[in-house]
Amino acid sequence: MVSVLTRVFGINELEMAEDVVQECMIKALHEWPFHGIPQNPSAWLYKVARNKAIDILRRNKKLVYHTDNVAGMALVEKGISGKIDELFLDHEIKDSQLRMIFACCSPEINSEAQVALTLKTLCGFSIKEIARAFVSNEETINKRLVRAKQKLRSEGVRMEVPSGNLLAARLDSVLKTVYLLFNEGYNASAGDLMIRKDVCLEAMRLASLLYEQPTTNTIETRSLLALMCFHAARFDSRVDKDGAIILLQDQDRNLWEHELLQQGYFFLNEASEGGMAGEYQIEAGIMAVHCAADSYEKTNWPVILKLYEALQTIKDTPVVRLNKAIVIGQVDGPAKAIDYILNNIEIKNYYLYHAILGDLYLRNSEPEKAKINLLLALNLTESNAEKALILKKLALI
Repeated sequence: MVSVLTRVFGINELEMAEDVVQECMIKALHEWPFHGIPQNPSAWLYKVARNKAIDILRRNKKLVYHTDNVAGMALVEKGISGKIDELFLDHEIKDSQLRMIFACCSPEINSEAQVALTLKTLCGFSIKEIARAFVSNEETINKRLVRAKQKLRSEGVRMEVPSGNLLAARLDSVLKTVYLLFNEGYNASAGDLMIRKDVCLEAMRLASLLYEQPTTNTIETRSLLALMCFHAARFDSRVDKDGAIILLQDQDRNLWEHELLQQGYFFLNEASEGGMAGEYQIEAGIMAVHCAADSYEKTNWPVILKLYEALQTIKDTPVVRLNKAIVIGQVDGPAKAIDYILNNIEIKNYYLYHAILGDLYLRNSEPEKAKINLLLALNLTESNAEKALILKKLALI
């Protein structure tokens, strides 16, 4: 809804588009409890948004509708309804979303602000969820969003999918945004649900939009789709009937979705046909090795370690190092992994840092250090499923 309305009003009126959507949601909260939830809630919301947009345009004829080829043309009274009806057609909604992603990822905005703006505006993330995705705090993210919106206005950014070198410059940020969106759904930052499948499916849908467009169907786009397919294939094995986390070593691999795995291998093979391997291709390769193993014990850990070392040469982040440490623990033992974390990673306000250390200390027969780190991890997560898993490990000490 934000994407379509921003296309109606223009990127300079992004806040107006967000306000209209908020008014639609408030109207739903007021009416649905009394009249019941509509048979098609999305269509109901779109209709309310359409009508509000028409009212605003009739009051303010200075607003413009952005087309593919010109910055904008004035909407006259006659034809407003028809133009907006066109924009709410399914294929136009998809087009508006694609345009919106690239508008948010304008090179006038720094890369982290690009991703934060897209997660907030296009994907509906809360400030808290974005902060968690960036391993940052809410105040920093809020300031980043304000500056990004100001830049969009001052630079006169248009809603369009760029071409040539301009496309390549923005596509990296677009893919990163989709990746972070999937990660938030795959490991929800708060609440009772460990997996938010709707969020993961939204990320996969956005990636599919990029895959379907010849200009955005790149090696990394295919690689990201492969990576998400491998992860999504394991949804049903990651939590039990009560919503408790099931770790990879305890998952029933018979529950893995064969069709999604095959799609993952298809996209990865497509991505491997040419060009240097990027971060998503390497990460997809790591997951492919995991998914190919008949059991956790038969996983080819040395190959995965080599892939993490390759990934580290192009994406040397604390999270990559933490994941590499887990693999080191499988190849060389927990003591080596602990030394690697303590000497190479500074991310002590992140729950996974302490959760992984706690687990490694348990495996290394150091219960007191394990307890200290697991308690720190417990206080750093808002996910009830993660809290339950940590408490289960603490009970073993």
